[in-house]
Amino acid sequence: MRHLLDNIVWHALSGPQLRFSAGAGDAKRYAAGFSPIVGFADQAHPNFEALRPHCAAGEHFYCDGWTGAPPPGWTLDAETTMFKMVWDAPSPERDEAPDAIPLGPVHATQAFDLAMLTKPGPFGPRTIELGDYYGIFDGERLVAMAGERMHAGTLREISGVCTHPDVQGRGLASRLMRKLVRRQLARHETPFLHVMRENAVARRLYERMGFAVYRESVVRVVSPSL
Repeated sequence: MRHLLDNIVWHALSGPQLRFSAGAGDAKRYAAGFSPIVGFADQAHPNFEALRPHCAAGEHFYCDGWTGAPPPGWTLDAETTMFKMVWDAPSPERDEAPDAIPLGPVHATQAFDLAMLTKPGPFGPRTIELGDYYGIFDGERLVAMAGERMHAGTLREISGVCTHPDVQGRGLASRLMRKLVRRQLARHETPFLHVMRENAVARRLYERMGFAVYRESVVRVVSPSL
């Protein structure tokens, strides 16, 4: 199943998450309102022309595994690399976040606001619809969350991991991640995640938790020209 991880966006959007996609032929994106990410059947030759009618000016999209000059009508906004990491340890013995609350539509605004504050990666107002999301609250305020985004084969991504600056250092996010890992393994799924190269602190944390680097790949942010 790990070969699916090499082009996980495409396998997710053309497979189990097709209902969350927009696009045509060999080019798809998460539909507007979800995470701004695009995928192509052929990463070496991405079909941006097929994708363009499904994108609006001013949108910025993350692309995985694509290199080369941007095609006419598109702007390259940023480029770096990220690590794809896969769980490589026994299941956590217990639920470390029994107090976590499942997040639903009523929490969508708080989840989006927390993601915009902490910048865990591409996130949209409807991202929490892509899988199970859990949050920890301080009174009525959402202060930490983690959830599931991409899904293909037995692979299930842990994403949207973030903690409000007021409560960082308490291990809230790692507790939520272990909760998700435990649930996924119980469903015979393989947890994985993405972490940017620049975020070395998070990568070391994930390694201590039980994730191992599968590969490093190029990630770019692109936008349709005005």
